[in-house]
Amino acid sequence: MGSETGGAVLLREVGLLPDGPGVWGRPLTTHRPGVYLVELAKPLPTAPLELARIGKWMERLPDLHLDGGRPTSRALANRLASLWLPVETILYIGATTGSIGGRVLSMAKHVLGDRRPHADGQWLHALSGIERARIWWAETEAPEEYLDALFEAFAAGAAMRAAQPGGVLEGRPADARFMPWANTRRPTGERQVHGLTGMVVPETDEPAPPAPGTIVTALPPGDADGARKEERSTGTVRRGPIAAPPIAGSMTRTRGTTKPPGGPGPGSRVEPIPLTRDAYARTEVELDQLTRVQRPEVVARIKAAREHGDLKENAEYQAAREEQSFLEGRVRLLEERLRHAVIIEEDRSGRVVLGSVVVVEHDFETFTYTIVGSAEADPAGGMLSSSSPVGAALLGAVAGAEVQVRTPRGAAVYRVLEVR
Repeated sequence: MGSETGGAVLLREVGLLPDGPGVWGRPLTTHRPGVYLVELAKPLPTAPLELARIGKWMERLPDLHLDGGRPTSRALANRLASLWLPVETILYIGATTGSIGGRVLSMAKHVLGDRRPHADGQWLHALSGIERARIWWAETEAPEEYLDALFEAFAAGAAMRAAQPGGVLEGRPADARFMPWANTRRPTGERQVHGLTGMVVPETDEPAPPAPGTIVTALPPGDADGARKEERSTGTVRRGPIAAPPIAGSMTRTRGTTKPPGGPGPGSRVEPIPLTRDAYARTEVELDQLTRVQRPEVVARIKAAREHGDLKENAEYQAAREEQSFLEGRVRLLEERLRHAVIIEEDRSGRVVLGSVVVVEHDFETFTYTIVGSAEADPAGGMLSSSSPVGAALLGAVAGAEVQVRTPRGAAVYRVLEVR
């Protein structure tokens, strides 16, 4: 894309026939899948942000943070304004495998901070005069593939124009990506450098987890080693020396908004994910490998495959996009795990808590388990989830105690030999 800008020009650049323009908030004459663009009638030198809307957005989201801290509405507006591209008219690029008209209409009805119907692109609702925006679209049976091509074309043109006088604003983050202003991430996974977290309401409000280690515990269905769900009506009875119920060990909060030991406090919306220090470190290493090494490799393969021709019939391109989908899903899972992780600290009370290594005897055999959270459970590797039947039953026990777990296959008795 050269010096020309605009939605129709960009769509032609990737080989699509543009339709439009439509008007923001009004029905479009299409119900087919495809891609769509939101654009201004002309470039604006600064972002027409409405501070009152940003203030209401922040009021709804007490967990909205900028660079790790709670910003003022003015500081938040300044960060959004710093990403504005003053010579570009395109504000957002999207795609849908459903109805273009339905997607664009739902986008116009979105409320800042809501998770649905269209959280991506919600920055548009912080702009004054967004009702005068125009919509361009193109129908295609390969919307995701052409979405990727549109981002590439936009970035190439925007980078060229940014090198000219007045192409970018003073104060723009040095590592900010050339993307339409309201897009917060590319189809290939790279996120815009905006420093914001907690921009939408959480998915659900989850209750605090039950305190483990009571003397009689109702357990979820499962067999003796906690690796398989079976029938209902199981329970646990402990015999022998039993210490007071544990407080689930000492845990240190690492990221996110979840409260420390004792479960989520008032206002918390997510359940903490307990991890040992080793598991936390392994997760960070894996996430770094995925984002720093594997993600660029997949993006490069997608770019090379796209140059081979028709995207819809391009097997190499489809395979690379499928691999990218799996990779991005894993990245999101690991990021969520680290965001809500709590580190299991060492406990020297002699009781079985999260992080304890416990040696037990069962059916004249000796087993060594490490009691961990469900996120890092691996029964075959000796990592026993604290929510499994045996793991839950062992919580709070001390050396010499006998733990009896009733299962559909009969009672299973575990004698605790050592806790460390």
